[in-house]
Amino acid sequence: MTEPDGEKSIAARVAEAPTPVAAGTVAGPPAVVSQGMFGVVGSGDTSGFGGLVHRAAPVISSEQPWGGWYDEGVAELQRAYPELGEGIEAVVVDRGELTLHIAKEHLDRVLRTLRDAPGLRFELLSSLSGVDYPDDTTGRRLHVAYHLTSLTHNRRLRVEVATTDEDPHIPSAVATYPTADWQERETWDFFGIIFDGHPGLTRIFMPDDWEGHPQRKDYPLGGIAVEYKGGHVPPPDQRRSYA
Repeated sequence: MTEPDGEKSIAARVAEAPTPVAAGTVAGPPAVVSQGMFGVVGSGDTSGFGGLVHRAAPVISSEQPWGGWYDEGVAELQRAYPELGEGIEAVVVDRGELTLHIAKEHLDRVLRTLRDAPGLRFELLSSLSGVDYPDDTTGRRLHVAYHLTSLTHNRRLRVEVATTDEDPHIPSAVATYPTADWQERETWDFFGIIFDGHPGLTRIFMPDDWEGHPQRKDYPLGGIAVEYKGGHVPPPDQRRSYA
């Protein structure tokens, strides 16, 4: 599919790009199967979620037309940011939600374009959160999801970016969306994702000298002294098992 000016459409560019794998975003052939909620094995099921079976599936771009304002919105983004074809990894419409999977090298410019382009005007970052997919077969286990709202056009959009544990750096969105400030601090605190350019990336929930990032799936479930509260959580094998 080619646009009138000879440029390939965004759907054609996405179809030619290598498809990354993330945990369970859309339907597709299973890549990895894991069991349980938190990824801990060998200590009994202390969570009650031991019977949960999770199948990781590839991120597959949805076929056009996507419906609603989605086709027009992505076309407008491509016009306002011509390099989008190099930075977009997938366009997914699932459960009534549009998600753009963006390479982290293009994140800052894509977010700024989504905010400033007259046909888009996503002025508000309503939430930012981290996700840990340890079974991501691309090795990019650390993901960040951005939920954007256009007050002008009454639209919502989700942007997702991924990075590796070995290079957990993602550009900060604070300069574009000031509401990202504390949310990026929380994501750093719990997941260890480093937001380059953040004005003060420090812990926001855990003590400053805390070791590790508690919402990663491989973080220990117990046996960690909580000195600032004077408590102690017993190791999983010393707690009640629900198996």
